[in-house]
Amino acid sequence: MKEFQQQHGELITNHMVETVDSLSMPSNLKRAIIYSLQAGGKRIRPILLLATIKAFNKDPLLGLNTASALEMIHTYSLIHDDLPSMDDDDLRRGKPTNHKMFGEAMAILAGDGLLTYSFQLVAEDKGLTNDNKIRLIGLLAKCAGPEGMVGGQVADIEGENKKLTVRELESIHEHKTGKLLMFSVLAGGIISEAPEEQLQLLEQFAYHIGLAFQIQDDILDIEGSEEIIGKPVGSDESKRKSTYPSLLTIGGAKEKLQFHLKEALSSLDQMTIDSSLLSEIAQLIVARNH
Repeated sequence: MKEFQQQHGELITNHMVETVDSLSMPSNLKRAIIYSLQAGGKRIRPILLLATIKAFNKDPLLGLNTASALEMIHTYSLIHDDLPSMDDDDLRRGKPTNHKMFGEAMAILAGDGLLTYSFQLVAEDKGLTNDNKIRLIGLLAKCAGPEGMVGGQVADIEGENKKLTVRELESIHEHKTGKLLMFSVLAGGIISEAPEEQLQLLEQFAYHIGLAFQIQDDILDIEGSEEIIGKPVGSDESKRKSTYPSLLTIGGAKEKLQFHLKEALSSLDQMTIDSSLLSEIAQLIVARNH
């Protein structure tokens, strides 16, 4: 798993930077975009997409453009999340945030550029059928937009300084974090021409790892190391956000984490694919320390 993640993570980073570098745009905008694309990160979403294609015994590189587009959307969301009007963060992965380096206006435009170019990247992929391009673009827009990540971000902001129920919190994270993770595995299935029943099991798998991902994030905000995470810990508590530990206790949150991991792996067990890599990624999400 580590070898697959390292090899394909570097491939995705290089591909994103090379495609952006080849575009005709103002030099300051290009620098701001490439700065955030090169800022590091686990590349969990695009790795999941490529690993899903591999699970269906297809060439993972069939999904390189779609995986890169997905990571560009994730990167745009981080640039905008860090802005003073949102989370007002100075550090991201141990480095100054985009707006600290290039100013707020350029950071907003860099995010806008990444969001819109991501759809162009999928639309111009010569390795995909037109039917699959339409399906992928529609699904990506839904998962990233007001019914997905953007809507979840709004609900997250509106949930600050409120005591949410566990179900309300799950709904926020199902949209804010889970929808793009869901796109990761569904896109891999679509590119692999997976049958509908397999796509449904992939969706169940993605639902549970999406919630597991966020629960572990909440736990790390309490137990994590600022040096390893690359940003301040305890920010959720300072913003009076409801989190899984605050609603369930730290022990209850860890139990919930294991429940979602078990359910995710159960979905994989019902599939007729080589799910070993996807299983390892799910367990990595739960065990990660940053």
